Amino acid sequence: MMRRQLTFPCAGDTLYATLDLPDSGDTASGLLLISGGNEIRSGAHAGQAMLAARLTQAGHAVFRYDRRGIGDSSGDNHGFLSSETDIAAALACFREQLPGLTGIAAFGNCDAAAALILFHETLALDALILANPWTFEEEAAENDLPPAEAIRARYWQRLKDPQALKRLVSGGVNFGKLAKGLGRAATGDSDAPAPFARQLSTSLAAADMPVTILLAEQDRTAQYFLTAWNGPAFADCHHRSNIHVKRLANGSHSFADAEAQQWLDKQLLAYLSGLNRS
Repeated sequence: MMRRQLTFPCAGDTLYATLDLPDSGDTASGLLLISGGNEIRSGAHAGQAMLAARLTQAGHAVFRYDRRGIGDSSGDNHGFLSSETDIAAALACFREQLPGLTGIAAFGNCDAAAALILFHETLALDALILANPWTFEEEAAENDLPPAEAIRARYWQRLKDPQALKRLVSGGVNFGKLAKGLGRAATGDSDAPAPFARQLSTSLAAADMPVTILLAEQDRTAQYFLTAWNGPAFADCHHRSNIHVKRLANGSHSFADAEAQQWLDKQLLAYLSGLNRS
């Protein structure tokens, strides 16, 4: 694997990036990896750097970068809702570095996935891979509980689990949190479609490229998304043949454990291999 460190301009600031290439340097497909939250381009515990290395070993190019105000990059960090210019500049630099690329997919987790949904129409991308998309306009949800639908499903699973019942009887349960969750599950008042979810749906429904949504369905952010997805907010997306939802029975938001990591690699490699053949 070859690894290049480079910089590129973005609205008067300087962004730092890493380009990983196969040893041969010969690849037709590339992945633009968008960091979620305020993570630097290597990711938490170098998770994104290791993901890039695995994909590169399979013959694909991977471009990672720090958006403005994050990591090594200059400028101010205004959050994912202001990241369109950063993504566009990174994509332009990727193409400049590898002009022979025939296809580029973009991958983002959490609010990076939301950014790709919002801004894809201005980006020359060939595919979107969206993991656990964030459905809140604010940087943090006001309510720390999952949606009512997710709570009900979780409690139903626990009622079938002898160990969970044993913990309830033995006092190993936070009854305050339990009562709060039961109240939320009973009402479900806050599960009405949010304006931001509707905005995401409108943008996603306009996508004319292949889109795959990857969900670690026990992750809280994924549960919020699923509640919105199964409701009226995303109704316009449900019958789009280019949009596919894939689920993993796992709670790792960043696909960090071995099972989730292998599943994520499989999805990404399948996409990139398809771009190689196009």
